[in-house]
Amino acid sequence: MPHYIEPLFRPPSEANSLIFQITVGCSQNHCAFCGMYKMKKFRIRPVEEILREIAEIPAHYRSRIERVFLADGDALVYPFDGLVAILDALAAAFPALTRVGSYASPNSLTTKSPAELAMLKEKKLRILYFGLESGDDETLQAVNKGFTAERMAELALKGREAGMKLSVTAILGLGGKGRSLEHARRTAEWVNRVNPEYFSLLTLFHRHNDDFVRSLQQCTHRELLAEARELLINMQPTKTILRSNHVSNFLNLSGSYPKDRQRLIDDVDRALTQAARIPGFLDAVPDYGEEYY
Repeated sequence: MPHYIEPLFRPPSEANSLIFQITVGCSQNHCAFCGMYKMKKFRIRPVEEILREIAEIPAHYRSRIERVFLADGDALVYPFDGLVAILDALAAAFPALTRVGSYASPNSLTTKSPAELAMLKEKKLRILYFGLESGDDETLQAVNKGFTAERMAELALKGREAGMKLSVTAILGLGGKGRSLEHARRTAEWVNRVNPEYFSLLTLFHRHNDDFVRSLQQCTHRELLAEARELLINMQPTKTILRSNHVSNFLNLSGSYPKDRQRLIDDVDRALTQAARIPGFLDAVPDYGEEYY
């Protein structure tokens, strides 16, 4: 059975997936805003361990497994030959398997050629979860992302051109008051260029990142809604599903571009009107945080 080194994270859409932790931590574990893997030292688990865990899944469960998620933070960085062996073992063990997913940092995408990505896709690695955070280079530099928006677009498009689906995340409030609207506009431009199948919004929150959060002049609820509105107005992808269903968000947005563009903008305007009826809410800073790890 899989052996997990906690904490273990997975995207909301992988809630029903069987998870195999093929790496521990994140190879790009220096982003100032991110506290997911600060308590772990990155390492790649031996392929033999993963194959043994796959083989140990009881036979009576195997026909039920339709999706698998490969953890931790950027499992795509796993050496190509070993990743092929893992994907082959998954396909052999689970006859109903339709899709394998993985987080993919920009760093991990530099380790695979277009031909290698295409082969991985044929072996059912079909969706990559990509943390953009912002399309604004000044914000990216402030959070120590390590890549420019242009370079991340090139890497993300390499995955798309290999036939993989992309689920991209950005973070409201990441640029603070000073970069709020520019962060929104540049992020929208990036989405328009890459056209990911999925685009999700989080809101900056506390989790092993207090020094970074204290360094910002944080956005209020009013400013975050204005930032989200600016992003929605400037987004013009050809076919992208947008969500803001992470627990850090205080406004849940859900729709498809371009079909639902105006309705999503109207949802933000409606939220602003309703929030104005709550004394002090719009001028307060969100205080959501996680303390478990």
